[in-house]
Amino acid sequence: MRRITLGAAGFAIAAGAVLLGAGTAAAIVPVAQPDDGRIGLQLDHSETTALAQGPLPALIGLVVPAGRVGAGLHQDTQLYKDDRGGVHASLRQVIMEAADHPDGSVSFFLDAPGSHGPRLLDIYQRWN
Repeated sequence: MRRITLGAAGFAIAAGAVLLGAGTAAAIVPVAQPDDGRIGLQLDHSETTALAQGPLPALIGLVVPAGRVGAGLHQDTQLYKDDRGGVHASLRQVIMEAADHPDGSVSFFLDAPGSHGPRLLDIYQRWN
């Protein structure tokens, strides 16, 4: 339980850093999915862009191994996804691709250990 609490605290700190980097009012939307064993944040386009340009993707990569991160890619993605569903892109590339679209954004979810297989963090791209 201690790991989940520390992870949630780190997640909140990361969200605050994104807000400071974006220089906008709080548009981050917290998302709770207790039935799925996860909590998350939905960012808007400006926050997604600020996140893509900042150090957080690299810092997250230092804490969460790539094999523990899941990515829900948009159907029009240009990133490589293999036959088994494995995404061959960095966290920054997933975020940058969404940020490159005028209405693109991302959502992050911190998964309770074991609730989504080996994944601890999931990211989803959105744009029209």
